[in-house]
Formats: sequence, C-alpha cells, structure tokens
Amino acid sequence: MTRPFAPGFRIPTDLLLKAYASGVFPMAESATDPEVFWVRPETRGIIPLDAFHIPKSLAKAVRRNLFDVRFDFDFESVVDACAEKRETRASTWINGPIREAYVQLHRMGHCHSVEAWRDGHLVGGLYGVSLGRVFFGESMFSKETDASKVCLVRLVERLNRQGFALLDTQFTTEHLKRFGAVDVPRGKYEKMLAQAIKGTADFNPS
Repeated sequence: MTRPFAPGFRIPTDLLLKAYASGVFPMAESATDPEVFWVRPETRGIIPLDAFHIPKSLAKAVRRNLFDVRFDFDFESVVDACAEKRETRASTWINGPIREAYVQLHRMGHCHSVEAWRDGHLVGGLYGVSLGRVFFGESMFSKETDASKVCLVRLVERLNRQGFALLDTQFTTEHLKRFGAVDVPRGKYEKMLAQAIKGTADFNPS
C-alpha cells in the first residue's frame, strides 16, 4: 500500500531531540508537503499530571475494559492512522520527514505509542516523544468511541507511575480541556521544561 507521505528532506534525530529540549517541535503544512517548519508557540498546552480529570462517562468505559490497551506494539501503524484523512480534516501535518524521524526516535527509545485494540484490530491510539521526565504528546486517533480517550487515561497512569513530571500537549483544544489541559505562557512553560528535562524517567517499566 502506498503511504500518503511526500519524501522530502530528513530531520536528524539529534536535532529533533535538541529542539524538543528547548521547547520547539516540527510540523508540516500537509502530509504531501515535503517541507518542515519549526514551531515555538507563545502559549503551550499541558495536562498537569496531578490534576488529570476523567469524565464520569469515560471512567465507566475504562472500568468496562472495552479495549486491549498495548504500549509500543505497532508504533508505525499508530503514526499512519494519525496521519489519515478524516471527515473533519482533509489533511494532517505528518509528512514523510516527520514520519521517518519519529520512527527513528521510536527505535532509539525516545518515542512511544499507546494503542487500543479490539478483536485484533487497531481502533485507537496516540504517540509522543519521551525525553527526561517529559512526555510530548504528538497526535491521537480514534476509530471507535472512547478508544483514544482510554489510551490517554492509560498514558497518564503510566507517566505518573514511572515518575514523569510534565505532559506536553503542544496546544489545547476543547477536547483536551475536558481532561484538565491548560495554556501556559511560553516563559513559564520553558522553565517547567528545563526543570523536568534534567531528570530521568523510563517510559517502559523494567
């Protein structure tokens, strides 16, 4: 199957990690655009790990164990699903160079996926970058009700258990605000980042 990505230029993984450590991340205009631009928002979205909110209806779905939640089982399929066109979105910012770079980060142990499976099918998930005690959420998708939301719940559980200090969402949306996401001014965010990036936290338990 032909992937919907333009080849473009490569993003060196060392440059990408340095960018994240300084509060910068890459995006593309569309999946078919070979170019990448770097973003340093004036305000940054985060979900405080000690104030994560689970709506009552979602809590019920979590307790019902509707999905088989896996970590890093099929990372590349999660990225591809996040990049697929949807009814509400004609294109995405995940192009060829971005996909390639995050796959490389995954192989290096710096990028992870949380996946919702049902009856052998991947029906939801998210992925992000792990650096120091920070997890930078990149993208999420859902093909069944609550699939990506359950993944977010399991992500936060793991981050808290493994000693992470900061969950970065890049931007806030009404959807993420339901879980406690807030906007932080860039100066304050970069101070939080500098403190959390110095520590160490292992995403995958021993």
